[in-house]
Order: sequence, then structure tokens, then C-alpha cells
Amino acid sequence: MTDPVVIVGAAMGGLRTAESLRRAGYAGPIQMIGEELHAPYNRPPLSKDVLASAVTHDAVAFPPRAETADVEWMLGARATSVDLTAHTVTTDDDAVTPYTALVIATGLRPRRLDFPTQVGRHAVRTLDDAMALRDELVRGARVVVIGSGFLGCELAATATKLGCTVTVVTPSVEPMVRPLGAMLSHDLRLRLEAEGVTFVLGATVAGLDDGVVLADGTAIPADVVIEAIGSDCNSEWLADSGLDLSDGVLADNALRAVTIDGTAHDDVYVVGDIARFPNPMFDDVARRVEHWNIPTDTGRRAGTVLGAALGGDLAAAVAVPFTPMPSFWSNQFDLKLQAYGLPGLGDPDDVRILEGALGGDVAVGYYRDDRLVGVVGVGLKAALLPYRQQIATGVRPGA
Repeated sequence: MTDPVVIVGAAMGGLRTAESLRRAGYAGPIQMIGEELHAPYNRPPLSKDVLASAVTHDAVAFPPRAETADVEWMLGARATSVDLTAHTVTTDDDAVTPYTALVIATGLRPRRLDFPTQVGRHAVRTLDDAMALRDELVRGARVVVIGSGFLGCELAATATKLGCTVTVVTPSVEPMVRPLGAMLSHDLRLRLEAEGVTFVLGATVAGLDDGVVLADGTAIPADVVIEAIGSDCNSEWLADSGLDLSDGVLADNALRAVTIDGTAHDDVYVVGDIARFPNPMFDDVARRVEHWNIPTDTGRRAGTVLGAALGGDLAAAVAVPFTPMPSFWSNQFDLKLQAYGLPGLGDPDDVRILEGALGGDVAVGYYRDDRLVGVVGVGLKAALLPYRQQIATGVRPGA
């Protein structure tokens, strides 16, 4: 029997890869290895709509599709090593699984503060994380969110709506400032403060002891502490593989994994948040992009290319440029943010209001060398579509 295509990581990126493989004509065995016990589900709503109501797998699970009905699932198993020469993956129960081709889709895990206190501490990445946190977000609870990115601000908004008293502690000058820039992030902070969220800006955490202790000695009482300080790549199991792991896993534009010496593996692919790949829509620099559409887009690309490779037509598939449009959305109270492109690539001194005005519905453009590389809208969802096209083509509407 032919060894299976093994997909390590049973979340959205891995699932979309399996579906794409089938659509590409691959009819052989597929084996999915996932550390969680849950079948694949949609993660973004965990900090938004789902956390505000009942947290269940049914609320976020992806509906099963016929093309993956015969996939073999190994849930509750963690990959611990890989041998790219022997074509095997080893899991934490010492099982050794041979593969014909490997897909790396192990994603991220929440970064945690290095303090011993555990009581009342939470991070949100998985369904189980959200379920544990939801039980503690009771009316009147004092909640401190450490970190002011999109996740931290979404969690702060959700907890406030549930009747908690919420303080966000961040070393940043404004919340969400890295992707949004100073102008829009300041405007959004004012809106969140108007809803009852308190921000402590420019502050670092020195300890967790009956709450949060800041570096200047300020103590903030807390019943619940949520750490939203970023993520780390789940790449340790690849440590001896020879792959470039300097930031996630380096891949080429076909999403083939690349070694430290620059060699691309035709039988090893990388998808999702862990993939660092070049996008010719912007330039030839390989980047990791953690936006919500990337697991789907990279999964489809990897499945298509791998299917072609297994069918003997790899060169034609690789020759097709892969130019996914990064996209993300964020719901905070009644604010609905939608973004396209990579606003963080823009020149901080060239951020323009395209439509509307701060304080209300607004579209903000981010430019590099006078070219639009990102757009963020608060409201105005339909109005963003021409700017999305401009980012993709580099051509202004009507030009």
C-alpha cells in the first residue's frame, strides 16, 4: 500500500489542504495528525461572537465535506520529530508514521508570561481555552487583559459586554498600533474607552500576585488575567530537519518547505500561520502572515501543487504565481473592522483617510512608495472593495 500524505496539524489549514488535494485528483490515503481532540473548527470567532455566548464545538465546527470523508484522523497526538530522509513522522506516543509527502500545518501557540502564578490566568487560542475563560467572565469580575493587539481588544470588548470591569495593560503607545498606525489606533482607543474599557499604556508587567503588578509598582487587582501578548510557532518538532526555522518555516511561492541552504523539498509543504513565504503582490520578501484567510489560501495552494507533484505535473503548478490577498476582520463592541493587504508594510508617514472621518465610519489607506499596500475600514465594508482591487493590481480605480 502507498504511504499516505501526512498532514501534521488538524486545524483549518490542514483541512483545506486535504480538500484541495482531493480536488487536484489525488485519490490515495491522507492521514491527519492533530494535537487537539476536536475536529477542525473556526478559530477567529472564539474571541468574538462565540465567547459572548455558549462556547461549544458545534458553534465553530467546519461542516464535513465528501472529499475528506475517508481521511484518517489521529487526534490527540502531537508530532515530536520528523526524518525527511526516511520520510517518517514520530508522535508523542512513539508511533512512527511513514509518508509519501508531508504537510506542515502546526500553527501557533499563545506566548505566555514567565511568572509562576497560575490561578485565574488564561490565553485564548483553542476551543478549550475559550471554554475555560468563558466560565470566569461573570458579571462584576475584574479582568485584566495583558496585550493590546486585535485579540486583546476583542477579548476586552467581549468581557466588558458580559458585565466585567476590564483594564488593558500594554507597553504600546496605543492599542493595535503596529498594524493600524498611530492615527487610527488612537481613534479606536477613544471609542473603546467610551464603552468602558480602561487602558494603561506604556506599561510592562513585573509580576502576577493577586492581580497584575506593573514595573513601576502599581498593582491592579484582578479576578481574571488574560494574556494576549502574541504567539510562538509550533516548530520544535522540526528542529533536526534542516529546514529554515528562523521565523516559522520558510517556504517558496509554491509553499514547498525550504532548507537552510535554500533547497526546496518537492514532497514537504507548509501552510497556515507557520508558513513564511513570498507574495509577489507586494515584493519577493518571505513573510509570515497571521490573517484569518491565510490558512485557507495556503491550504488550497499547497494541495493543488502537491496534487500536481504526485500526478507528475509539478512544474506547471509551481509556475502559477501565488498572490493571496491578506484579509482580517475584528468586531469590538459595535465597531466592525475589515482590512485588506498589509497595512504594516506602509510608510508610517503616508497614512491617508480615503473615505469618511475618524470617530465614525472611515476607510484608511496605507502607502509605500505612493502605492496602496493596505486598507482598513471601520464600517464601509462595501466601499473597501475598489481599494482591495487597487492593492492587488497596483492600479488606482479609474486610472
